[in-house]
Amino acid sequence: MRLLLVEDDAMIGEALRTGLRRDGFTVDWVRDGDSADQVLRTEPFDLLLLDLGLPRKDGLQLLKSLRARHEMLPVLIITARDAVSDRVQGLDAGADDYLVKPFDLDELAARIRALLRRKSGRTVPEVEHLGVSLDPASHRVLQAGREVTLSPKEFALLHLLMERPGNILSRAQIEERLYGWGEEVESNAVEVHIHGLRRKLGSDFIVNVRGVGYRVRPA
Repeated sequence: MRLLLVEDDAMIGEALRTGLRRDGFTVDWVRDGDSADQVLRTEPFDLLLLDLGLPRKDGLQLLKSLRARHEMLPVLIITARDAVSDRVQGLDAGADDYLVKPFDLDELAARIRALLRRKSGRTVPEVEHLGVSLDPASHRVLQAGREVTLSPKEFALLHLLMERPGNILSRAQIEERLYGWGEEVESNAVEVHIHGLRRKLGSDFIVNVRGVGYRVRPA
């Protein structure tokens, strides 16, 4: 899942980006509100992590402009502003959750997973399809009760496809969601990951829709 982190503090931003990447998220990071606004208008993300005290455009301004465009992107505010009035203002401006610094990285990751679950319309943590169960929190995949070992990119790709089993994703869409800025993407990277998943889960679990993209096999 691809996240946009908007945080002007270099030390905090680097720590969050590193920690969340270790937790399996693709994280892009900008340090001011104007840059975030421009990126959000042109690139797809699954969730926005938003500080409030930003240069060039305040976080609340950015949030209000995002909602004024009727963007449904989940927004999690991360800020040192801990007054009740600040929380109320942030949530009323359109944020989906509000977390006060300092916080534990595990809690942040859990809140992100909860918002992504809500976005996809799920109420349970695990994603299940055709005997395959994927747990985003523990990064475990089971098939008929047997644990399947996947690489981080294979896991992320499987999660992406299983979130909405009926959806077809093109190679370009998959690359946009799996790779952040600065990550080198080989021309056949998606095909390599698909091949790995088919080898481990069965050749017919992921279907190639000719000329369009990939999806998991319909139930």
